Amino acid sequence: MNNFKYIVLYFSIVLLFACQQPGKNSTGSEYMPDMGHSIAYEANYYNYYYQNTWGSEDEYYEMVQPKLPVAGTIPRTNAAKSPVYHYGDSDAERSRATAELINNPYPITDEGLSDAKELYNIYCGICHGEKGDGLGYLARDGSAYPVAPANFLLEEFLNASNGRYYHAIMYGKNLMGAYKDKLSFEERWQVIHYIRSLQAKELKLVYNEDINTLNDIDIPASEIEVALVTDDVGTHDAGHHVTDDHHDSNHD
Repeated sequence: MNNFKYIVLYFSIVLLFACQQPGKNSTGSEYMPDMGHSIAYEANYYNYYYQNTWGSEDEYYEMVQPKLPVAGTIPRTNAAKSPVYHYGDSDAERSRATAELINNPYPITDEGLSDAKELYNIYCGICHGEKGDGLGYLARDGSAYPVAPANFLLEEFLNASNGRYYHAIMYGKNLMGAYKDKLSFEERWQVIHYIRSLQAKELKLVYNEDINTLNDIDIPASEIEVALVTDDVGTHDAGHHVTDDHHDSNHD
């Protein structure tokens, strides 16, 4: 009977200290600490815990150091790795980009328009509207913004160069913030293609990978394919024209 009392007293003391509350000079005790301090390691994150029993502190430190990627690794698209943009964030530079960036470096493709539609609705449509009419969810009742979002269907924006759109995506305009950190180089240009497709739809024109009746700037993919085939059979000028368009467009 006495032994039982000692056992009960022992476990009572253990439970008392095991449930110690944190105080001014104590972090308290943790029940099953490995649930809060994983013995696994994360790359580039040093968080050694003394109950990691698989190795020493020095070994843990070495494991979390940056490593070279696995051979054959393909990098993900990263907006921060876009080609250098040679225009600053000012009205003068906006005007220069508007005047100089004319050609879209990517041809019109149905796949690009489909992907860009999703991107547009996520990042642009909430203000500029799913139709591009400036009546997005946040601006629809007229109380959310003191400055109305641009209506891409107006003549001003129908006639605007691709550079005007691209510069706005890079730096923002008025209450619109920059989206250069959210959209990759190609995604920006594809979104511009999608805006053009909305303009064409409003005017009952065609803007897809087979034909573009909206303007004579943006090139459908089918026309490039024809030009390349023509170039292969000896008509050098046709292929050269397409190459020049792409070269000029990549000036940004």
